[in-house]
Amino acid sequence: MKITLVKKILEDGSPCAKCQDVQDKLEQNDQLQYIDRTVIADVRDTQSEGLQLARQYQVERAPFFIVEREGAEPQIYTVYFKFAKEVLPRKVS
Repeated sequence: MKITLVKKILEDGSPCAKCQDVQDKLEQNDQLQYIDRTVIADVRDTQSEGLQLARQYQVERAPFFIVEREGAEPQIYTVYFKFAKEVLPRKVS
């Protein structure tokens, strides 16, 4: 399985607030280790890789996750909690 996180950079060069929030959650929950790649959707550059992926998968919200499994179509998650619940391993306490 390969997981790509796509985060947005706003017109003023700052990260979108929701993207930063999700980044913080991934860090706090020790989940960044499961993210294989982080790609930036820079609204100042229509050819940025993140915006190209957003167009390819018809996603209009950031951040989003692309989950690729061998032999299956990529799955797109635009909601962190759904992504974490369905894709990431659960911590056992």
